[in-house]
Amino acid sequence: MDIETFRLYCLSKKAVEEAFPFDEQTLVFKVMGKMFALTGLEKEEFRVNLKCDPEYSIELREEYEDIHAGWHMSKKHWNTVYFENGLSDKFLISLIDHSYDCVVAKLKKADKEFLKNL
Repeated sequence: MDIETFRLYCLSKKAVEEAFPFDEQTLVFKVMGKMFALTGLEKEEFRVNLKCDPEYSIELREEYEDIHAGWHMSKKHWNTVYFENGLSDKFLISLIDHSYDCVVAKLKKADKEFLKNL
């Protein structure tokens, strides 16, 4: 999956915004103001940090050589995923969805209700 396909998929999800809160090179995707994906635009290899359930994070890292503990993130809750090394688009989409869902699950009740009604 290339970066533009990734970007468009993230933006297609409910209540998602893109921003550059850290610098001009780190593209961040948020749902209701909470990060669920980020990528460095200056990197040679396209990789994305995605939020993940802690137990599932470990399983993914053990099974796939293109998934590592989150670079510059909480190693417990984030994975760095290399997007152009052979993982299928279908699988990458499932990882993006999982990240989004992890963040949505932790939203306040009112925010969840707002999101549900969009």
